[in-house]
Amino acid sequence: MYQKVPTDLKFVEREKEVEKFWEENHIFEKSIKNREGGQPYVFYDGPPTANGKPHIGHVETRVIKDMIPRYRAMKGYMVPRKAGWDTHGLPVELEVEKKLGLDGKDQIEKYGLEPFIKECKESVWKYKGMWEDFSNTVGFWADMENPYVTYHNDFIESEWWALKQIWEKGLLYKGFKVVPYCPRCGTPLSSHEVAQGYKDVKERSAIVRFKVKDEDAYILAWTTTPWTLPSNLALCVHPNEEYVKVKAGDGKVYYIAHALMETVLGEGCEVLETYKGKDLEYKEYEPLYECSVPFCEKQHKKAYYVVCDTYVTLTDGTGIVHIAPAFGEDDANVGRKYNLPFVQLVDSKGDMAPETPFAGKFVKDADPLVLKDLEERGLLFAAPAFEHSYPHCWRCGTPLLYYARESWFIKMTAVKEDLIRNNNTINWVPDSIGKGRFGDWLENIQDWGISRNRYWGTPLNIWECECGYQHSIGSIEELKSMSHNCPDDIELHRPYIDNVTVVCPKCGKEMKRVPEVIDCWFDSGAMPFAQHHYPFENKELFESQFPAQFISEAVDQTRGWFYSLLAESTLLFNKAPYENVVVMGLVLDENGQKMSKSKGNAVDPFETLKTHGADAIRWFFYTCSAPWLPKRYQDKAVTEGQRKFMGTLWNTYAFWVLYANIDQFDPTKYSLDYEKLPVMDRWLLSKMNSMVKAVDQNLDQYQIPEAARALQDFVDDMSNWYVRRSRERFWAKGMEQDKINAYMTLYTALVTVSKAAAPMIPFMTEQIYQNLVRTVDKNAQESVHLCDFPVVQEEWIDPQLESDMDEVLKTVVMGRAARNTANIKNRQPIAQMYVKADHALSDFYVKIIEEELNVKKVTFSDDVRAFTSYTFKPQLKTVGPKYGKLLNQIRQTLTDLDGSAAMDTLNEKGSLTFEIQGQEVVLTRDDLLIDVAQKEGYVTQEDNYVTVVLDTNLTPELIEEGFVRELISKIQTMRKEAGFEVMDKITVYQEGNDQIEALLAEHGDEICTEVMADRIVTGQMGGYAKEWNINGQQVSLGVEKINA
Repeated sequence: MYQKVPTDLKFVEREKEVEKFWEENHIFEKSIKNREGGQPYVFYDGPPTANGKPHIGHVETRVIKDMIPRYRAMKGYMVPRKAGWDTHGLPVELEVEKKLGLDGKDQIEKYGLEPFIKECKESVWKYKGMWEDFSNTVGFWADMENPYVTYHNDFIESEWWALKQIWEKGLLYKGFKVVPYCPRCGTPLSSHEVAQGYKDVKERSAIVRFKVKDEDAYILAWTTTPWTLPSNLALCVHPNEEYVKVKAGDGKVYYIAHALMETVLGEGCEVLETYKGKDLEYKEYEPLYECSVPFCEKQHKKAYYVVCDTYVTLTDGTGIVHIAPAFGEDDANVGRKYNLPFVQLVDSKGDMAPETPFAGKFVKDADPLVLKDLEERGLLFAAPAFEHSYPHCWRCGTPLLYYARESWFIKMTAVKEDLIRNNNTINWVPDSIGKGRFGDWLENIQDWGISRNRYWGTPLNIWECECGYQHSIGSIEELKSMSHNCPDDIELHRPYIDNVTVVCPKCGKEMKRVPEVIDCWFDSGAMPFAQHHYPFENKELFESQFPAQFISEAVDQTRGWFYSLLAESTLLFNKAPYENVVVMGLVLDENGQKMSKSKGNAVDPFETLKTHGADAIRWFFYTCSAPWLPKRYQDKAVTEGQRKFMGTLWNTYAFWVLYANIDQFDPTKYSLDYEKLPVMDRWLLSKMNSMVKAVDQNLDQYQIPEAARALQDFVDDMSNWYVRRSRERFWAKGMEQDKINAYMTLYTALVTVSKAAAPMIPFMTEQIYQNLVRTVDKNAQESVHLCDFPVVQEEWIDPQLESDMDEVLKTVVMGRAARNTANIKNRQPIAQMYVKADHALSDFYVKIIEEELNVKKVTFSDDVRAFTSYTFKPQLKTVGPKYGKLLNQIRQTLTDLDGSAAMDTLNEKGSLTFEIQGQEVVLTRDDLLIDVAQKEGYVTQEDNYVTVVLDTNLTPELIEEGFVRELISKIQTMRKEAGFEVMDKITVYQEGNDQIEALLAEHGDEICTEVMADRIVTGQMGGYAKEWNINGQQVSLGVEKINA
């Protein structure tokens, strides 16, 4: 009836079969189509770039992004899942540069922009096939046939509409601003890009002597960027802090912050005068480098004097900061305040200008040359080394410069309150990232540097006229209506768009597009509307799918995609673009180190999937920690999870199929009559419904490890308790009602847990469903993923029954521990066990305990003190510091205690309390050394809930019975080793031990029943034979199948 279930754990090949089944039968498409008309549950997929390979972190993001939509679809929602590709930006350009052997913007322009752009367009699809194969292997369902692509004209046109909306609100502006700038890539970076590229570096700073004008003294100023010193224009002090003029040990006179005087100059300085910072304002000094002077004179602006600002701190340096307005935001603000000139002696490649003594040197290479030059001129007081975190380009790794440039900005500061309010409507998992990391980011929001001086990106849609007029084009139609040279099939990319001019509405002259493209983060943030070519078409579709109910990405997207989505949605629609976001931690190696190819610790996701299969990897990511925490990837942890959960579920399923095939059991011909079910069946159905309730509630709240734990606990209970206890019911002859109950209960549990676990382990659950359900019911849903999520039957949940069985399980665990302590195998019967618990159990449960622990009689008792005594001593290292002089009296008090009564108090209240010399003494378990003495012939095990006492005295009758059980166990092992089927009848052979021969004669009927033997032959050997040592007795046993 059912396909035979292989008991190996080779899941990978079987997953490929399932993948093929889904593809051939269009199961994903049906999962959406079948729910048409249902309430939408919209998932936005953060687009990956197809010119980079997937890594192990993508497995984590894919399995979370797949699981929640699967769950929601089973809950009846219509869950559209449109895949997308992020195709613009620097990574693509860098890849193409590498391929073509180009280096930098000059060589790109020499090569030709049109062929370069064509190469970029091809390059983005380099790993498309690999990504699709990867997604299918992981079981990630999304519409990959009709993805959105950020370089398509429709997508770009929607972005142009958005930019025009922002322009018309007066929020898109061109500004001269100090921006983080990558000299290698020749483009500024937005603040959220900068946040992704910090590296710890060791560098030398400079404490420089600036000669005061007309005075034999120096101002000591500190800088961490010596290369900016040729562009120095001022020195800045804090207006309210105290400064001093001092004579130092080197004989020179210095101006310095009083608080830092000894730190920098050492002891023994003579203070000549004291000032407030404000008193030093406008004090002049001689230029450090003459090369900056002509620029100041040309601008007719004064420089080289002391200025004041409260941003100066006294935590480092000298309390006096050198000001170069072209290379720092604070410096630029001070420059504007004092109307300082603008001097920028570094070019756009990051090389020192020809006017400097360091012409052509990259700024970081110029640092040591500047220090050497100052030292030779006697102007370097010190060059202390220091370590700090410095931003590098997240694309190419070049150190960034803070560099004054003309750039285009979106005025995010103008919508700060809206951003914060919209963010507060989002359910962040965890809340601490939304309110903390992301919330703090919004509180300190900067204007978004939107433009990039590059080639492969969405062109900025601003046209400028020489008369000064600027115009934002919001559609291809508008472009064509204003232009006389726009081709009908215009491609919205450079260089094609650069050739299109429009007529100036103000003066009638020709307007040209500005040369910049936009930040590719704007592309990904535009996907909610641009994927539908909104507002040009699909208006209703967009409105029905905005905002999304769910998104999920790794924590490094906090200032990336999570932000760009919220920023654009706030600017355009003033609402949050997503309702729930699950943030994922980064995947580290097994030692907690960040993975990288250079370290050689990167895990290949394809190899991992090939080794373990997708379900096992998925299960690892659901269970190893809360989603937002970093995860240490370990193969052994994946294997352990696979064995513990998937292996247990698979073996339980295999057990059911094995016996159902023997009995030709068809569950569609029977129904569960709950009222007539025995306790074990009602317990399993109660646990099953409690599990469904827990999984449903947890997944509804995006509590993923908690949902997985509920599944794992249930599977463990089902296999290691229910099947253990019910196995013999499946062996019964015929088809009596009790056997039908067992079959139907386990069948119901297996089908239900497969449906509940289907979003998490989609491959295995599909296999189980197809074999258990579709084999016997052709009208059932075609796939487990087209089924509804199980509905809780509250009337089947019996909390008291679950509680009582939990107590049984606790007692059995304690009993096994006591057996281990006494070194008595479970096959050896024991006469008696005493149990102390908060309440006694009924005979039904007592019988289970007796059978499980192979104990003749279990007695519940309120008092088991007769078997154990306790003595207490103080733990000196904790009690000593707390109570000191009282230590000896505490020791004596503990000696005099009634040990058993004290132990009861300690278990109940968690501490012992008494008074000595009018002082209360409170001792917890950590303060006590507890010695447990056990009565000879008895072993005790206890925790805060249960105490068990095992009678370890063995009579000859008990020993003989244990011997028989050992014999049965060895014969069962040989049946398995010989490859016999469960229902095969056998002959047992024995020779070489008179004592065992006598046992076989006396207990032959019992042994034959247990091992499915028709007869026992002693004194000779036959069939599959093996030597055994049983309880010190050597014997030969044989088993032979009886052919029907």
